Amino acid sequence: MLRYLTAGESHGKALLALVDGFPAGVELEPERINADLRRRQGGYGRGGRQQIETDAVDILSGVWRGITLGSPIALMIPNRDYKIDQMDDLLRPRPGHGDLSGSIKYLSSVRAILERASARETTARVAAGSLAKQLLEKFGITVFGYVAGIGPISIRSKDGTPEERKSWRERSQLSTLNPDQDAEVKALIDTMQESGDTLGGIIEIRVDGLPYGLGTHAQWDRKLDGLLAKAVMAVQAMKGVEIGLGFQMARQPGSASHDPIHYDPQQADKPSLGFVRPTNNAGGLEAGMTNAQPIVVRAAMKPISTLKQPLESVNLQTKQSETASYERSDVCAIAAASCVLECVVAFEIAAALIDKFGGDSLIEMQERWKLFYELVKKKLDL
Repeated sequence: MLRYLTAGESHGKALLALVDGFPAGVELEPERINADLRRRQGGYGRGGRQQIETDAVDILSGVWRGITLGSPIALMIPNRDYKIDQMDDLLRPRPGHGDLSGSIKYLSSVRAILERASARETTARVAAGSLAKQLLEKFGITVFGYVAGIGPISIRSKDGTPEERKSWRERSQLSTLNPDQDAEVKALIDTMQESGDTLGGIIEIRVDGLPYGLGTHAQWDRKLDGLLAKAVMAVQAMKGVEIGLGFQMARQPGSASHDPIHYDPQQADKPSLGFVRPTNNAGGLEAGMTNAQPIVVRAAMKPISTLKQPLESVNLQTKQSETASYERSDVCAIAAASCVLECVVAFEIAAALIDKFGGDSLIEMQERWKLFYELVKKKLDL
């Protein structure tokens, strides 16, 4: 079973991810993890901390001469902006954060809550997910995240090859597939910044190259769509998630919602085994399992909770009404969030892959993948 834990506070010495269950024999490229960490720090609308930190991973265990050993992999990302012990507590909890409920739950200071609840923690999740992407690519599976909308502006995403989509995203300062719209969105972000306000948006994640049968219908807590929804919603600021057509299905009949099944013998050697769909409204998942179509996950990110023009709050000492405290923050972190969601989705897909084809080593997993398709082809007489 593939799993990970993260540790570390926003202004602590370092952030840590401990990944357990990763197979042996995978050649890792740390620079690819660092590239994702840089993506997480980027995007128009980010705050001042991104000019202070230069995130880079230090692999402490689980790897020998660049090859995974099958033992737990410890990933560390140092914090240059280390000052938690020097910082005062907050007396005016910020609406939208865990300040008040967390300090009441743990009978602790607000500072103790906000430092761990901060989205800075996602740095460790990006490192773990970037690790997972390197495993997935050994099976031809790719995970790609991008921004589909910011505030009231929908991004007119263009169709293209995977290479074209990646090129468009890299050209966009907002990680969209239409860099020509950047100027419009940046102007809106500038307006929000001047008024002391913030923005959220819509993020889409696409997973290609999937086999049949990741996840299962057999138990509710092992359904892959449920696991993906949990992983996405567990990222800070996410307030909604849908797969495929999602909520739109509730507004149209079944005849317009479900994906017909056809057979194309010319595609029999692909992971789909030749069973093709003219649509992908299910988003690649039926009954909690992959159906060899692309997974499409969409998430709604709320506007950043910390405002330069704070909302009303209460002073925890005097119990009098005051404006909330202000901590250094972003205006819009949607581009960074798209990288985080890409990585957490990748980790869940890798966990499901190991659950289905799992072995102690990459070679064993690859052989089980081949055997699975041989058995399926024999059963279906393909």
